[in-house]
Amino acid sequence: MSRWAVLPAELDPRVRQLVVRLRRLKDHSGLSLRQLATRTGYSPKSWERYLGGRSLPPREAVEALARTGGEDPTRLLALHEVAAEAWARGRGDVTAADAYTSVPEPPATEPEILSAEVNGARSPGGSLLVALVAGAVALVLAVSTAVLLVVRLSGGEGTGAAAPVAAPTTPAATASPTVSAPPYACRVERIDGRWYAGNSRTQGAVLAFGHAGSEVAEAQCLLRRAGISPGDVDGIFGPVTERAVRQLQKRSGLVVDGIVGPHTWKALRR
Repeated sequence: MSRWAVLPAELDPRVRQLVVRLRRLKDHSGLSLRQLATRTGYSPKSWERYLGGRSLPPREAVEALARTGGEDPTRLLALHEVAAEAWARGRGDVTAADAYTSVPEPPATEPEILSAEVNGARSPGGSLLVALVAGAVALVLAVSTAVLLVVRLSGGEGTGAAAPVAAPTTPAATASPTVSAPPYACRVERIDGRWYAGNSRTQGAVLAFGHAGSEVAEAQCLLRRAGISPGDVDGIFGPVTERAVRQLQKRSGLVVDGIVGPHTWKALRR
């Protein structure tokens, strides 16, 4: 079993959950970083960053690690999707691009390639565009100044400066509408030996922390029917819902990972 370094404290919990699962899978495979690089096509340095929480692995790397460890990649890919959204929102830096690239990184030239992508020289077309925009702004300012001068000179004696014209007030400008979450109801009924709550009839949609929609509301209703509180039935897969899913999985003898997949749906509907 590898002795892993502590993950960065600022790491988003959803990214942390993915990295912990990848570490476990790597330990279970018994492969070194060099052997893992040979099997997956991603360099040892790349895997060191991915498993250290310093860079988000690409979707293809996650899938390759899952298949190398003999595991169905479906659940890991669902975790990766949630982690990629959290990573992009939380950082928005260069390393977030690793979550979407599908090209394995060459071990020797990787820093140079990244530097070229980030610090590349500005193209002549970009400089020309900036110059054109600056010229247009200068022209507009010059015309505006000339019009203002003409108005002041021809405004007549004793009329004084023109009062500023107030912009019309519209309801949209004074008050913003309140956006509320869509209401979900639990209309639980048994059809053909399975329980349904009237929000979705899915049997295998993969749901994880951060997901939202009618399928999440369906799972929340069925968790309530099973005697486990998921919190409000609001269609949002938050920490309370995740905890309820884990309780159901433990009770049903399933893998306890907090992710709703085909096996968990089966337990919810039976």
